[in-house]
Amino acid sequence: MALHTEFKDIGLIKYREAWSFQDELHAKVSENINENGVNYLLFCEHPHVYTLGKNGDQNNFLINDETLSKIQAEYDHTNRGGDITYHGPGQIVGYPIINLNNAGYGIKEYIFKLEQSIIDCIAEFGLKGERLAGATGVWLDTDKSSARKICAIGVRVSHWVTMHGFAFNVNTNLDYYRYINPCGFIDKGVTSLEKETGKIQDFSLVKSKLHGHLSHNLNLTLID
Repeated sequence: MALHTEFKDIGLIKYREAWSFQDELHAKVSENINENGVNYLLFCEHPHVYTLGKNGDQNNFLINDETLSKIQAEYDHTNRGGDITYHGPGQIVGYPIINLNNAGYGIKEYIFKLEQSIIDCIAEFGLKGERLAGATGVWLDTDKSSARKICAIGVRVSHWVTMHGFAFNVNTNLDYYRYINPCGFIDKGVTSLEKETGKIQDFSLVKSKLHGHLSHNLNLTLID
């Protein structure tokens, strides 16, 4: 049975504010863990911010506070999995808050379904997304030295309810990745839909396509 899921596009919002909102929704879903209650899917963008996962390595953040201020970015520790990543304008950040008990799939399959949704979405733009052994997210050219990530994934599951999620580079300013070792990697690159296709993408169109693929792969009935 499809999961009844409220979809909310909350636009440009600071990372901490979005995190607090997730916490509120996570508590609501967790209270109904044994019932087929409502779930949530949030889309948003963040102002320039670097976030370090709970088991991440601080050494993968390569700049000091002065440089951070100069590039008008923030830095925050978070309780999701994964290492350091960047969020900024032109990136679709998705936060599914889903009761996995009712969804009928476990954590590994959940992450697989998130990856598949991105893979299906970028296929509509002529790109072949792939998985890379030992690394979550969606990559291009995994068998080459030019392997590069187009979508990062870092989640948290508590009481079998998910939070945090994915960061999909659409029209993202990739210069901001120069200041970190993205997801802890020093030998792999980062890319965006804009860079791979050679043109700025219609952000609303990409969100609409991704909305559909997430609904299909995660078996969600999305209510706008």
